[in-house]
Amino acid sequence: MFFAGFLWEIFDRTAVSPTARLFVFIGFLGGYTTFSSFGLETFNLVRDGEYKLALYNVLVSNILGIALVFLGFFASRNLGAFFRQELQ
Repeated sequence: MFFAGFLWEIFDRTAVSPTARLFVFIGFLGGYTTFSSFGLETFNLVRDGEYKLALYNVLVSNILGIALVFLGFFASRNLGAFFRQELQ
């Protein structure tokens, strides 16, 4: 998820085609963070009566995932600004 935010900022500043964006974000990065495995794991926890763990799984996965997207986005932005400044 960190890389999703990181690459989104880079792609937002450059001329990357929509097709290339789809390939990277859905084809490549999506293969590492499939929603189906998250859903299955949560389902198995609920099925096994592990309600607290299921809730923690949902909350931590979503909150941490979104936080990592933001972190990656801002890290990319700051790193890009640093290198632009160094090249001047």
